[in-house]
Amino acid sequence: MMGEMMVPPWLESLLSTAFFTICPRHRDTPRNECNMYCLDCMDDAFCFYCRSSRHKDHHVIQIRRSSYHDVVRVAEIQKVLDISGVQTYVINSARVLFLNERPQPKISSSSSSSKGVSYLCEICSRSLLDPFRFCSLGCKLVGIRKKGDTSFVVGSNKKNEEEAMKQRREGITATRLASKQQGDDEELRERSPQEMYTSSASTPPHFNSRRRKGIPHRAPFAS
Repeated sequence: MMGEMMVPPWLESLLSTAFFTICPRHRDTPRNECNMYCLDCMDDAFCFYCRSSRHKDHHVIQIRRSSYHDVVRVAEIQKVLDISGVQTYVINSARVLFLNERPQPKISSSSSSSKGVSYLCEICSRSLLDPFRFCSLGCKLVGIRKKGDTSFVVGSNKKNEEEAMKQRREGITATRLASKQQGDDEELRERSPQEMYTSSASTPPHFNSRRRKGIPHRAPFAS
């Protein structure tokens, strides 16, 4: 029950909707791709012409595409959904976020640290650019179902998310410092005291190559 209160009723329908198909009502028109979704009707996607005729006074958002994946502009979705904790991206000069998880090979914690990956999605382990918790709205929805420590309700968990991001930054910094200290300790352990003494003793002393000039002697006077 609590999870349902944290998620608006139209979100799951939005995430499962197929976009960018040809509108059956306007097959012969130029702008006939179904890239609109109505939050009031919670039905299938529709095209530009359907919005004018069937959803004129409804709350409609437009879905866009990036690398064959559905995205929505932050300016549109943040009015009706709390997107805190979700990684955003700038594409074509507009800040967007992904609707669903994108397929990828999962990255283990050991390999991610070796490759310099600092932040990972808590659900699908996708690498993130910033200290966010999720890579998409879909992963945040799964996180709410599993943990219940965040919400999609606007303004409900801003303080909690800011604190979580701060802890993630501090955790990454502490891990990096610990790794650096461990590397320094291992370097010291690899060199024994005998090796360090031999290394310092084998260094040839530095002599001054400049020789001191002798005292000049005057030639005797001729008698």
